Amino acid sequence: MIRPRYERPTLIRHVAGMMNKYARVGALKPLSHVDGVPVARLVEQFGSPLFVFSERTIVQRQHELKDALALRFPRSQLAWSYKTNYLDAVCRVFHREGSWAEVVSELEFDKARRLGVPGEQILFNGPFKPESALDKAFSAGARVHLDHFDEILRAERVAERRGLHPKVTMRVNLAVPGTPAWSRFGFNLENGQALDAAKRLRAGGRLELAGLHCHIGTFVQDVDSYRQEAKKLALLANQLQRELGVRVDTIDLGGGLASRNTLHAQYLPGDQVTPSLAQYVEAIAEGLEALDAGAAPPTIVLESGRALIDEAGFLVTTVHATKRLPDGRRALVLDAGVNALVTANWYKHDVVPAQDFAGMPEPTVMYGPLCMNIDVLRDQLLFPPVAPGDRLVFKNVGAYNVTQWMQFIVERPAVVLVSRSGEPAVIRRRESLDTLVSQEELPPWLR
Repeated sequence: MIRPRYERPTLIRHVAGMMNKYARVGALKPLSHVDGVPVARLVEQFGSPLFVFSERTIVQRQHELKDALALRFPRSQLAWSYKTNYLDAVCRVFHREGSWAEVVSELEFDKARRLGVPGEQILFNGPFKPESALDKAFSAGARVHLDHFDEILRAERVAERRGLHPKVTMRVNLAVPGTPAWSRFGFNLENGQALDAAKRLRAGGRLELAGLHCHIGTFVQDVDSYRQEAKKLALLANQLQRELGVRVDTIDLGGGLASRNTLHAQYLPGDQVTPSLAQYVEAIAEGLEALDAGAAPPTIVLESGRALIDEAGFLVTTVHATKRLPDGRRALVLDAGVNALVTANWYKHDVVPAQDFAGMPEPTVMYGPLCMNIDVLRDQLLFPPVAPGDRLVFKNVGAYNVTQWMQFIVERPAVVLVSRSGEPAVIRRRESLDTLVSQEELPPWLR
C-alpha cells in the first residue's frame, strides 16, 4: 500500500475579489516542457534564470498575420519592429519569413544592415535622425519616415549633398476616440499640419512624398481604433491626390496590436479579451474602403512587434526561498528580478510551476533577488505550494524585455532559442563580471 503524500494543514484567509481554489486550481497547469524540451534540462544546460524563445511560435504568429493581410490586400508587407526585440537570432527568423526591418535609431539601422537586410527593405522611423543617420538611410535606399519640419530641412540637405531625390513617408498623428493620442510623433492631421507638411515637401522639390504612416498607440485592444485610423489615412491620401497630385504608394498603419498579456488595470485575462490578428486586419480593411479607387492600390504595411513575439518568450526562474509577510501572504524569493523582466511593471504575467504540484493555493507575492522594494514580479495571485529549488515559468515575455532590461545588482541571464526541430541553442550568453567592467576605465591616479 502506497501512503499518500503528507500535506500540512493550513488556514487561509479569503480575500474579497479573488477566486477560490475550485475556480483556480483546475486552470493552473504546470509547464514542464517548451516545444518538447524539458525545462529541467534547459536549466541544467544553460542555468537559471533563463529566457527561452520558441522559433515555432514566432513563425506561426508571423504567418497568421501575413496570411490575414494577404486575404484582404493585393499588396501588403510586414516590417519587424526592432525595438521590440532586436536579438540577432530573433530578427533573422522574422526576416527569413519575409518581414522587412522597422528601425527607430541609427543603432538599429546599423544592426539591420549588419544582418544583411537590403536598404530598400528598411523603414526608418523615430523622432531623432541626425544627418549621419539620414545619410546612411538615403544612400542605402531605405524609406525614411519624416517626423517634423526640422527633419524635412535636414533630409533635404542630405539628399541634395548626395544628389538624390529619395522617396519618403510622412508620419501623421491623429485623434481616435477611445485611444490616447500619440501627438508627440509626426504631423497632426486635424489641425492641418499634415497637409502643410505635404505642401512643404512638394515645394522643396528634393524629396518625393510617396507614403503615409501612423502609429496610434501601444497595446491597443479596440480594433475599431484601427478602422478609424485607416479611414482617416485613406481620406488624407484622397486629399493629397485631389489637391496636390500626390499619389502615395504605401500606407503604413504602424503597430500597437495587443498580445495576450493582461494589463495590471485589466479585469479579464488577456487571452479572453485580446482580439485576433485577423480581427485587426479586418478593421483596417473596412477603414481603407474609403480610399478612392484608381491606379495601382498602395502597399499596406504593418510594423507589429509585441503581438508577434510576446507569446514566443518564456522566463524560467528558480525559487530561492519562501517566507511569510506580516499581512499573512506567502512570499517567494526568485532568482529573476524586474531588471530582467521589465514588463512586470505593466502586466500580470501568467506564471506556472515547471513541475507537478499539489496542495492548497494561497495568496502569494513573488519577489526577485534585487535589494530594492520595487522588485516585485507578481504582487497578488493564488499559487500552489512550492519549495526552494522548484522552477517557475513566466509566460508571454518575448516583447521588450531583452531590449529594455538592465544590468543592475545581478547579471542579466542567458537567452536560448528552441528550434522548430526541438533543438535549444544559446542566442545571447549570460553576463558576468567581465561583461560589467568591460567598458570601464580607471584613471591613472587610481591604478
